[in-house]
Amino acid sequence: MSEIDLHSHSTRSDGLLRPSELVGRAARRGVRVLALTDHDETGGLAEARASADEAGITLVNGVEISVTWNGQTVHVVGLGIDPGHPELAGGLAQIRCGRRGRAERIASDLESAGVKGSLAGAQAHVTNPDLVGRTHFARFLVERGHARNVQGVFRKFLTAGKPGYVAHQWAALEQATGWIRASGGLAVLAHPGRYWLDEQERCSLLAAFKEAGGAAVEVVTGSHTPDQFQSYAGYARRFGLLASAGSDFHGQGEGRRDLGDLPELPAGCTPVWSQF
Repeated sequence: MSEIDLHSHSTRSDGLLRPSELVGRAARRGVRVLALTDHDETGGLAEARASADEAGITLVNGVEISVTWNGQTVHVVGLGIDPGHPELAGGLAQIRCGRRGRAERIASDLESAGVKGSLAGAQAHVTNPDLVGRTHFARFLVERGHARNVQGVFRKFLTAGKPGYVAHQWAALEQATGWIRASGGLAVLAHPGRYWLDEQERCSLLAAFKEAGGAAVEVVTGSHTPDQFQSYAGYARRFGLLASAGSDFHGQGEGRRDLGDLPELPAGCTPVWSQF
């Protein structure tokens, strides 16, 4: 177990717990430093901070920004941001506007594949109407019996080449890192092991991220295997990046790791929290 968890989600995006509930769960599990990093949204931070103050834990203001790089969706986490900074707030508002159109296109594709009522079904799982995401569609599809769990839905419907997958143009890498840096935060490349990249593409992404002002890479995260912990520790050293750790917790039963369920960073890494 780790006392530091720098990647988590609440109902303000696609998590299952309200910000205050997320903080309470983190505190009960021994987390002492928590980042709330909702997708393209900072609206849960005030509630989370009030609960963190009561629980005696440190809340790091965070966000997870959707990015398009080389035709692929990647995510960049911002840590220590000022959520009220106009450049960051304006950029996130633009992304949320695009999310609404994407949700409609996903629903249309699923309708063509024989899945009826998916937009209303996804919206039933949403607490923030500006953020209907793939995870909300996945929960609806599990509810309707199309797969046993959210991971199964993604494999069957919501990844490239499957019905329900919709390509979308998110923010540019340089925009995301620029917004984060302008707001006083550190940009972290999220769960790089999830992206379908060969070795050359992976190195190109890390080099581009570093050049754009990226500060760190997630080495220990919920979707990485133990071998990938070591592999991305090596990439962090190679590209001069700090190392981050976060469960990417959305809720019980979704994902591999609970809040704080993280091993130590591999030897030789400089933790991103050394900059806080």
